[in-house]
Amino acid sequence: MVTTTTSAAPAAGHGARTRPARRPRLIAGAPVPSPAVRGLKGLVLLLCCALVVVPFLGVVSTSLADQRQITGAGGFVLWPSHPTFAAYQAIFRGGVVTRATLVSIGVTLVGALLSMVVVALLAYSLSRPGSFGHRPMLVLVLLTMLFNAGMIPNYLLIKQLGLIDSWWALILPPLVSAFQVIIVRAFFMEVPAEILDAARIDGAGELQILTRIMLPLSKAVLAVVVLFQAVSYWSAFFNAMLYLNSTDKWPLQLVLRTYVVNNAELSTGMPAESMPPQQSLQMAVLVISLIPILLVYPFLQKHFAKGVVVGAVKG
Repeated sequence: MVTTTTSAAPAAGHGARTRPARRPRLIAGAPVPSPAVRGLKGLVLLLCCALVVVPFLGVVSTSLADQRQITGAGGFVLWPSHPTFAAYQAIFRGGVVTRATLVSIGVTLVGALLSMVVVALLAYSLSRPGSFGHRPMLVLVLLTMLFNAGMIPNYLLIKQLGLIDSWWALILPPLVSAFQVIIVRAFFMEVPAEILDAARIDGAGELQILTRIMLPLSKAVLAVVVLFQAVSYWSAFFNAMLYLNSTDKWPLQLVLRTYVVNNAELSTGMPAESMPPQQSLQMAVLVISLIPILLVYPFLQKHFAKGVVVGAVKG
């Protein structure tokens, strides 16, 4: 009789030490970067942030510096030792920048809101396949992305419309962007047709469908339109330089160009001996032109990526 002995496997119960699970080397199908690669990426990101932050910090610091600090730093101060708001007080005392800021705010608000309304109406009409003149109108919109009439025909058109030296000359020419129309149209086309058919069965007209169904669903993409147009209106100066003859109607960007790029003397209404340095005045005007967009952008940024991606899925 032959007896066989078998070695029992160690029990996995009492007294058995379990090894910690090894960390997987793959995350979402991609290899985990090494510490050196991650450190290099962090360094590149830090350099990119420095390229953005340092010039902005220099502009703000120069606007708060006095003549001695500006001269010692060669015209660009990174950190003022004795900051002063004399440049801002002089600017708002003169009235030129204050009036130009109000003009820019008014043009930006009116232009962005009107643009959102017109773009939404045009995009909705182009998103309905059975609408009158759907294809010819879509072709005309697309052609504006490829061809431009030019500066002289645009000036003659504005002159024939009687808009010379009018604020409407700053609002109406850039009112509709073909790119934004295509984005909003693509979003409207993604709305299921069953929702619109159910609304029509309930007796809703096209305007009610647009205002009660389409617009509430398209807050993200409309926020993108408002943001794009607001930045465009706020930053524009060329139309004002072409169409405005009265200096009291100048927007802030044209005032900024006149006093910073052309290095003109800024009128502040102060005696010459008590005037802040010209570099501080110029940088202060630049800071004032940046503040409104910096304040508005964080509230619309959460809709920005979503609106662009959703509107660009299908055209």
